[in-house]
Amino acid sequence: MIPRRTFTLSLLAASLAGACSATPMNAASSAARTPASPPPPFDPERGYQRREVRAGDRTVVVRAWEGLAYVSRPVEPQWQVMNLYIPEAYFQGERIGRHDARTAPIFLPNSIGGYMPARPGTPEGRFGPPPAPGQTPPPSAIAVALTRGLVVASPGARGRTLQAADGTWTGKAPAAIVDLKAAVRFLRHHDAAMPGDSARIISNGTSAGGAMSALLGASGNSADHEDELRALGAAPARDDIFAVSAYCPITDLEHADAAYEWQFGHAHDYRRIEMSMLDYRVQRREVAGTLTAEQIALAQALRASFPAYLNTLGLRDAAGRPLQLDASGRGSFLDQVRALVMASAQQALDAGADLSSRGWLRIAAGRVIDMDFDAYVLAATRMKLPPAFDGVALDTGENQLFGSRTVDKRHFTAFSAQHSRMAGASRADERTVRMMNPMHYIGQSAATVAPHWRIRHGTMDRDTSLAVPVMLGTLLAQNGIDVDLALPWDRPHSGDYDLDELFAWIDRVTASAR
Repeated sequence: MIPRRTFTLSLLAASLAGACSATPMNAASSAARTPASPPPPFDPERGYQRREVRAGDRTVVVRAWEGLAYVSRPVEPQWQVMNLYIPEAYFQGERIGRHDARTAPIFLPNSIGGYMPARPGTPEGRFGPPPAPGQTPPPSAIAVALTRGLVVASPGARGRTLQAADGTWTGKAPAAIVDLKAAVRFLRHHDAAMPGDSARIISNGTSAGGAMSALLGASGNSADHEDELRALGAAPARDDIFAVSAYCPITDLEHADAAYEWQFGHAHDYRRIEMSMLDYRVQRREVAGTLTAEQIALAQALRASFPAYLNTLGLRDAAGRPLQLDASGRGSFLDQVRALVMASAQQALDAGADLSSRGWLRIAAGRVIDMDFDAYVLAATRMKLPPAFDGVALDTGENQLFGSRTVDKRHFTAFSAQHSRMAGASRADERTVRMMNPMHYIGQSAATVAPHWRIRHGTMDRDTSLAVPVMLGTLLAQNGIDVDLALPWDRPHSGDYDLDELFAWIDRVTASAR
């Protein structure tokens, strides 16, 4: 049996805290129209299977609850479930390393990619490119977490392509973030009944999943999502988390087109990935080309609009100096991005990498002393056509993300709505767009921001601009948040590639909180 500690009192306190949290009157009255219902139950002695999980030379036996509902009124029951894995040792009063049933952090990885529907993750699952021929596949982040003594809760989430039998769309924004918040509330509500410390939840995700991990960490307890959560029958508990791990987060979507052209706007040649289905399998094909005159004009207009947005953020570096851009896109913010790329190059150089072929780098006496940013971008090559995210032909995943219950695809920026090629195209409402952007919540008293963040975005990532993670990390840091931001050398768009470093970081931030 699990040591019961103060389970009953803790559960009552958590329920009261969630029910009595401050909520603006309009949100509270709107939510009140939906009758409350009990959240799904959790019994630590029933409904699980014992499984053995291995990662490297470590093995752990866990209790596995797979397909566990985290809301009582799901819209998509097969997607709104989580897989929960708890080391068996915690039910026997034992420890794994420095963790026990009371102190073990909860690792919350999502499998969201491209804002598509996501199944809950498993110890066998992986995110990223397959291993090279002849190489042993690396362990999953879930397997590593479990063997290191963390509890793992991996929620599924609705996505942009889901459609009900009556033809209505069920996974448009903000469905995914609402689902992740509901999963957190489930864990907090049942904290007294299960091992693991729900006050130390660490989210993890890559790409769109990285954006959702960031949004989850930035918008804790915001009233913006309360109506949707209540409609689903989410548990009456808090949804703030302790820490965020975000790999290449595709976020700040209202300004991502301008940010992309700030970086790639002078690169007219592209290498893009086209995807198609063949025998129910996704086929990826790289297509090379050159922007048309119309596309170049769009790129130039978007590039010119970025400095004004960047300057409204009031960003400052660690020394308090303003990070800004002039009308041409040059300035101290660009210098900050360059410094991060150069730091990554220096780390690679120190590790023995041969960087002599990188003509855009200037190296002297074993030190990276300068770089030509424009030449670096040309060497990387643009991947997306302008606008990169809010397509003027409504042809991106993000256009589909911002659809509605009755409309599959919509614009979500004024620029693309103005330049739309689709007759009768509509635009997503401002509230929905805002709810999907963590930048709107950081520094605002109405949300509880996670105190610890780890952001990774590779120097060869062409899916979104380097400006996006740098803006996110800088805004967090100047609001007193602990941020570990780096641009790993030569890393393309990918995640979970440095699990030893990730879990060493988790160990550090959770140890400091004890």
